Amino acid sequence: MRVDVNGCSVYAYTGGRDVDPAQPSIVFVHGACNDHSVWALQSRYFAHHGRNVLAVDTPGHGRSAGDAHSSVSDIADWLAAFLDALAIERAAFVGHSLGALSVLDMAARNPARVSRIALLGPSAPMPVAEVLLEAAKANDHTAFELITGWTFSAGHQLGGSEQPGIWMSGNAQRLMERSRPGALYNDLLACRDYNDGVNAAGGVRCPSLVMLGQRDLMAPPANATLLIQALADKRVVTLSGCGHSLMAEAPRAVLDALREFLL
Repeated sequence: MRVDVNGCSVYAYTGGRDVDPAQPSIVFVHGACNDHSVWALQSRYFAHHGRNVLAVDTPGHGRSAGDAHSSVSDIADWLAAFLDALAIERAAFVGHSLGALSVLDMAARNPARVSRIALLGPSAPMPVAEVLLEAAKANDHTAFELITGWTFSAGHQLGGSEQPGIWMSGNAQRLMERSRPGALYNDLLACRDYNDGVNAAGGVRCPSLVMLGQRDLMAPPANATLLIQALADKRVVTLSGCGHSLMAEAPRAVLDALREFLL
C-alpha cells in the first residue's frame, strides 16, 4: 500500500491484506540500506494471523520517496507521523539494527502510541568503522562488501539457508546495491551519532523483546548489555551461531520468538 507522510509517498507491505481498524497493528522497521523485504516471512505470517502488518520502507529506501534521515530521532518522529497518516493510535513495533534504535526512541518518547517493541540486533552505542563510513560517503561499492562480510556469521556465509533457493549474502548485497546514493551514508551517520540508547531504554514502559545474534560482529551482544539492563519489562533471546542478519540467518527462530511475544 501507499500512504502520504509529510508530503512524501511512502510504501508499506501489508502481507496482501487490507488494513482493518478493528485489528491490532504491527509496524516492521528495517535497518540500514534495507527495505520491507527483509521481513518477508515474519510480516506475511502476522498478516494472516489477525494483525495489521505494515512493513514500511522508510524515506529514501525501497519504494518510498524522499531522502534518508541521518538521525535516529528523526526516524522516530517519522514513525509517529506514519501512524498519524494511517489514523492508527497505537501499534506494536519491530525493528532491526538502525530500525531497532528508531523503535526504541519512538517508544521512549511516544509511550501512549506503542504497545510492545521487539529490538533485533540493537547496540547502544552503535559504533561505525571509519573505513566503512568513508566508503559509504564516497558511494564506493566497498561499503556493501564490508557490510556483507561483517553482517553474516562465518558459518552462514557458506550458505545453508533455511529458505530453499535463497543465497543469503548475495541477496543482502543485491539489496544494498539497489539503494540510492547517499542512503547508506545517512543511515550509518544515524547509527554512529545516536548516544541516547540507554536513556531511551530507561524510559520505555511497554513490554520489550530483545533478540541478539551470538556471533554478531556489527552489533556485538555485549554492546546491548546496558540497554537491556535499562529496560523495565524485557525478554531476551540469543540465537546461537547467528550474526547480525537475524531474519535471513534464522528466519524460523525469529518468527517463533516474535509469535510468542506478539500473539
